[in-house]
This record gives sequence, C-alpha cells and structure tokens, in this order.
Amino acid sequence: MRLDKLLADMGLGTRSDIKKNIRKGKAAVNGSIVKDPGMPVTESMDIRYFDRPVYHEEYSYYMLNKPAGYISATKDENSGQMTVIDLLDEEQKRTDLFPAGRLDKDTEGLLLITNDGQLAHRLLSPKRHVDKVYYACVFGEVTRTDVASFRNGITITEDFTCLPADLRILNVKKYDNNADLTDLTIKTGSDSTVKIDISGFRPENAPLYVSEVEIVIREGKFHQIKRMFHAVGKEVLYLKRLSMGPLVLDPSLRSGKYRRLTEKELADLNK
Repeated sequence: MRLDKLLADMGLGTRSDIKKNIRKGKAAVNGSIVKDPGMPVTESMDIRYFDRPVYHEEYSYYMLNKPAGYISATKDENSGQMTVIDLLDEEQKRTDLFPAGRLDKDTEGLLLITNDGQLAHRLLSPKRHVDKVYYACVFGEVTRTDVASFRNGITITEDFTCLPADLRILNVKKYDNNADLTDLTIKTGSDSTVKIDISGFRPENAPLYVSEVEIVIREGKFHQIKRMFHAVGKEVLYLKRLSMGPLVLDPSLRSGKYRRLTEKELADLNK
C-alpha cells in the first residue's frame, strides 16, 4: 500500500495534506525519514507520522460505552451534531470506521465500532435475531401482565408486531404525593448511577411508580423499546444497552470511553 493512502485510511488527514506533510519530512519508515508519498509500505513496518507511531490493521474493533447526546453515525453534515466517532482519539479515527447498529441519541451503553462490514452484517441481519439486552428505567408500574404481553409480542403499529421479548422486573418503587422527584437517582445496570428529573410526570392526587427492568429483544426497529412500553401505557425514562449477542459491555468502561475488543470477544463474535 502507498504510504499516503495508509495514513489517510487511518484518518490522519486528507490525502493532499498528508502528501504535503510527507514531502516536508513528517513521516518516517523503519527509523528513516521518507519524503515520497507513494512509497510502498506493509503492516510489519515501523511507521511514524509527526513522530507518533501509526498502527495499521485491516480491521479494527472497539467497544464503546456510548453516552447520551451522541448520534450513532460517522458524521452529521446537516445539523453538526456530535457523533460516536467523535469520541475516538485522533489516531483511531480511520475513515472507514462506523457504528455496527445504532443507539438513539439519548440511549447509552454498548456500541461496537468497526470497519468489518461482514461482521456487522452478521450481528445486524434481521434473519439472525441476535439477542440485545437493555436496562431501562420506566415511568409506571411494570407488572407480570406486561411481562406476558412482551413475551407474546407487542404490537407497536397497525401493521407491525414485535418478536417475543423477555422482560424481567428488577425493581418497582412507589412515590407518594410529597416525594421530591427532581433528583431521582437510579442504578444503570452496573455500579454507576444516573439522576433523572421526573417531577413533570407526577399525576394529580395519585402515587407515582418508577420501574427498573431488563429487556431482551431480537430485532432493532426505530425506537423499538420506547414504543413497546408506550404501547402498554408506560414511558421509558432511561435506556442503556448491556449486551449484543456474545458481546457484553465491560462494567469497568466508563461512559464515553472505549477499548479494543479482546481476542476472546472477537472469537466469540465470529463463532
């Protein structure tokens, strides 16, 4: 591969800018300054750009703990919103990286960032029905009747009924009329917590329920979990993906951080 192409593929700048910088002596291969942008290079070579090592690999795999406020896209030229790719360090921002699947802007949790289209297709193919596990905080009292309804398949539009989903009730808390609901703290399926203001949901002269649940779905329709709970008269306040197929969110990975997949995680995904 040409040196300038490799550096561009790694997201280190435009092809034209990289060529200019190489000619200025800003690139080195195996310890020697290189000024020819078209120099053939291989993955085994020690390549540096602006004296920083460049690690080239055909496929990259990153586990990201997505925070709220970022869209699951490679770029957003229309509204200029921050994307999940913006969370990567510059040396990891390859031009061909993309999120495998999507999470809503306000949804947190596990997201796989890769450039392996075949792996992404296997995970996302509707025919495969890969399990996706979520933790949710829900306004309303989730009951065993809801569990049965989810198991039977929730109808979210006139012409679409979801596949059966597994709903597990973790906790249901009742708040009386005098409760301060502007600073509700809940766990997020791990050791971390999140604060939610639900004072606007308070019904008049009636108790308020907040339920914590875990749900497993096997498809990925737009706003699916939110629409499923809305169909049974409840509203999702907080949503976090915990796993996708065999890939489980690392509990030590803080919100907004990412890491490379381990060899075992990658092997499990390729089974």
